[in-house]
Amino acid sequence: MPIQITTEQVKELRDATGVSVMQCKRALEEALGDMKKALAILKKTSSDIALKKINREVKDGAVMIGIKNQKAVLVSLHCETDFVSRNEDFTILLKNLGNIVLENGIEKMKEEAKEMINTVIQKTGENIQLGDVYEVSGDVLGGYVHNNKSGVIVSLIGGNTELAKDIAMHITAMKPEYITSDEITSDTRKMMLEIFQKELASIDKPEEIKKKMLDGKINTYFKEKTLLEQPFIKNGEESINELLEKSKAKIKEVKVYSI
Repeated sequence: MPIQITTEQVKELRDATGVSVMQCKRALEEALGDMKKALAILKKTSSDIALKKINREVKDGAVMIGIKNQKAVLVSLHCETDFVSRNEDFTILLKNLGNIVLENGIEKMKEEAKEMINTVIQKTGENIQLGDVYEVSGDVLGGYVHNNKSGVIVSLIGGNTELAKDIAMHITAMKPEYITSDEITSDTRKMMLEIFQKELASIDKPEEIKKKMLDGKINTYFKEKTLLEQPFIKNGEESINELLEKSKAKIKEVKVYSI
């Protein structure tokens, strides 16, 4: 029988780490309710990938995005330290891997990557590993990389490349968990409802007032985490949805990656 994870445990882990409720719940389930193990699991996966080789963790790295001929690619490359992630050989390697994907696709790049990476490992003395690689096709594409550590590709139906890039930049800054409210599962809504109910339980207010406060907390929480409902970072007077409607555009696909 699977272990029962309580809302108190999820809230404690969420308060300690700041990651999403469902990530906390999954970590607690994997750790069989052990808080220390759950924290270790989240620490290991907090940058979306944790690659190890010969017990040397690659916890740093860089991300690149390239766009050419209606194709956008995102390539991530991991290393041990920020010093190497800024090294010229590492930077050139990452760019070359991205160019191969643009010209010949992901599988061709992976065939050539090992030898290319091993050469730079010999130069830097650090473990280097290929991370996630994404390829997105579309008529309107935009990408944004922040501090070489976070990258976002946005594909639109309608609009223009400047709009796609603006939305990609917005996503790197605001980190939405959902594109639309339709992506929010009933389990997630139920979990948040229980958490906020416990937060309001000790407040000395009439039940109808507490109900309004609860509705407000739920609505605000999910609005802040849903891309289309977020205020546009360049103009807080309009939401991303309003920005898209003004340009007669829709989001086709989004790819996000952070080191």
